[in-house]
Amino acid sequence: MTSTAQKLSLASLSALVVGSMVGAGIFSLPRTFGNATGPFGAIVAWCIAGAGMFTLAHVFRVLAERKPDLDAGVYAYAKAGFGDYAGFLSALGYWLVGCIADVSYWVLIKATLGAFFPIFGDGNTVAAVLVSSVALWGFHFMILRGIKEAAAINTVVTVAKIVPIVIFIVILLGAFETDLFRANFWGGAGMPEASLFEQVRATMLVTVFVFIGVEGASVYSRYARKRSDVGVATTLGFVGVLGLMVLVTLLPYAALERPEIAGMRQPSLASVLESVVGPWGSVFVSVGLIVSVLGAYLAWSLICVEVLFCAAKNGDRPSVLARENNNNVPAAALWLSNGVIQFFLVSTLFSENAFRLMVNLTSAMVLVPYLLVAAYGFLIARRGETYHIRPEERFSDLIFAGAATVYTAFMIYAGGLELLLLSTILYAFGTVLFLYTRREQKKPLFNPREWLVFMAAAVGCVFGIYSLVTGYITL
Repeated sequence: MTSTAQKLSLASLSALVVGSMVGAGIFSLPRTFGNATGPFGAIVAWCIAGAGMFTLAHVFRVLAERKPDLDAGVYAYAKAGFGDYAGFLSALGYWLVGCIADVSYWVLIKATLGAFFPIFGDGNTVAAVLVSSVALWGFHFMILRGIKEAAAINTVVTVAKIVPIVIFIVILLGAFETDLFRANFWGGAGMPEASLFEQVRATMLVTVFVFIGVEGASVYSRYARKRSDVGVATTLGFVGVLGLMVLVTLLPYAALERPEIAGMRQPSLASVLESVVGPWGSVFVSVGLIVSVLGAYLAWSLICVEVLFCAAKNGDRPSVLARENNNNVPAAALWLSNGVIQFFLVSTLFSENAFRLMVNLTSAMVLVPYLLVAAYGFLIARRGETYHIRPEERFSDLIFAGAATVYTAFMIYAGGLELLLLSTILYAFGTVLFLYTRREQKKPLFNPREWLVFMAAAVGCVFGIYSLVTGYITL
């Protein structure tokens, strides 16, 4: 039972949503979009992404209100709708998303520092891994002191990291050149020959990456002071972050020509501001990036540990992972999560492009949990489950959930076969933990439908490994 002292306010829940989403991705948006399209294509892309993610955020809000007994959101909804194995896969995928995203944050911080201190290189040198490891375990022992304390720090960090982004937006609004924006509108000089569909598709995965975390309040719903705060925090966080991302993407087109934006180094937000105000702009944004990524790291540390803990508490992970310390922190789950993060940190020493590898794995793993949540929302609306309360909302909820299901399915398609095969490798190997848990509880391994899902994952795993070995997939 969560004590009253550990309950989180609406502000803290909203900060978890914002802190989860505003991380590394927003600082790379100008160059990513500049390589693919002009302002028109960017507007179309954000309309699609914003509408799609809004429907998903709506599903999270509805489920938080109509299924208050289901804590830890992503995992709990998949299990309730589609059974134990689907719930396990969702929890596994989402947990790994948190762990791998945290690794990407450490890599990016050290890569940013590498511009000033060459010993850190691209974030995958021995020095970078050692410093990241020290910081990793520093956060670990801070979180062990209590979720309330960690969430309070996250709220402060979230405010601090939004400030540089807002200042960037204000400066570029002041430097807005209408004629330049108009010249760039359709792509401007040197625009690659590509259809609007291909231009938009080239930006779709990055929009998924930057929106990961929209469900942050739902995952931590058991700590909310009021259940209704979960839905409000999700909506407030989503709308606020969407506005920041659209402005960060579009305003550079009114300050620089598109080819110049496309050729900038990452983090391109720093390069854009440097071109407008001089060298101090790059330093200013780099500091903001480090604060931002540390905040996102803390938020994701809280989320991935909570998902692992709730899965164990509900009998879908080894029982040892459900243990809490005297501060009501899932200590065993935290130790396992940070152990996995440490493993991946060491593995970056052997990767040529560690940050890209971590981002690809994160994108590959998150879409399946999102799809299962959207499908569950559609399922309860179609059945009319819980709609004896406010039945007039059923039709609109059905439309939103259906749209969210189509959107997440399309994003899996847009991600391509390589990312899908990578995700099946991790899902198939992770099933070993499911088998161990079922044997521990002396339960049957799979029902007939779950056997089909497992076989599909196993086949995908085989093809994925074969593709890695033959070079079809490159990391």
